[in-house]
Amino acid sequence: LPVLEANLALNRRYWPRSKETVTAESNVASCLDHLGRFDEALVLKREIYAIAVASSGASDEYTIMMGSNLSSSMLGLGLWDEATTFTRDQLLPVARRSLGSDHDSTLNLNMYLAWALAEGPAHIRDLLEAETIMSDVAQRRRRVFGPAHPRTIIEQKYLSRIRANLARA
Repeated sequence: LPVLEANLALNRRYWPRSKETVTAESNVASCLDHLGRFDEALVLKREIYAIAVASSGASDEYTIMMGSNLSSSMLGLGLWDEATTFTRDQLLPVARRSLGSDHDSTLNLNMYLAWALAEGPAHIRDLLEAETIMSDVAQRRRRVFGPAHPRTIIEQKYLSRIRANLARA
């Protein structure tokens, strides 16, 4: 972490608004995640996303990836409602328009939305929506990446888990 923080300080000093600086910030946030310092990582990821939107625009692929990282952190901390709103209202419309519905980042964002709906304080309608979303994601992933792709397998298993939760509801 100290080496990454030193690199970030250097980038902030000489290249304060560059993508390299945002990447250095993202590396520090990732390290904080790996160290179990999730709250600190979330604060940094919020800053990173705001900087990426301001410098490159919301529809830039890198900005969408930074938003995806932020959404994933929200989910990891159990911020279900915030992750749902952020992913559904801010990230997904832009990702679909800019990258297309079959792009890996768009599929990941859809999976995050389904995760937020299914794992949060789920109502039956949230589980049904999560199942619809994951069914679409699994189908697209299988078509685009193939049935043996690791993400296809993971998402198919998660879809089965959602369906099992629906059966118990």
